[in-house]
Amino acid sequence: MKFFLISLTIPFIVSIASAQTAEDSVKATVNNLFQAMKNGDVRLLSSCFADSAILQTIIKTKEGKTEIENELVKEFADFVSKQKKNMADERITFETIKIDGPLAMVWAPYQFYYDGKFSHCGVDSFQLINTPEGWKIQYLVDTRRKVNCK
Repeated sequence: MKFFLISLTIPFIVSIASAQTAEDSVKATVNNLFQAMKNGDVRLLSSCFADSAILQTIIKTKEGKTEIENELVKEFADFVSKQKKNMADERITFETIKIDGPLAMVWAPYQFYYDGKFSHCGVDSFQLINTPEGWKIQYLVDTRRKVNCK
């Protein structure tokens, strides 16, 4: 009888220990993006994005005007494919994660290092959707600056 109870309990405990929350899954998708950048892994990078994903960067021109730059996932993947391992290292902090069913939002301050040297900092704002293949980045917009970085 003891063996029977133990055999029923172990799978239950293992399933609880390995269960991932929606927040864990969202974080995993975002972390996979930055791991792909760091390793120059275009396949992993592409798997993080929804087919119709939008990438944008908010910049300040030399004249102080705010503008938005658009980038295709393919262009971003081409940049990543040309990087040696550990060249593009973006380090984020998950500050806020909100989830409502199939929609998630992530607010993540970051510091970007290129070839081991600090380049810039800012905030990444992600919108993710939960697809049959898992969480995918639908929209990524970021800010970039070289001052007031932690």
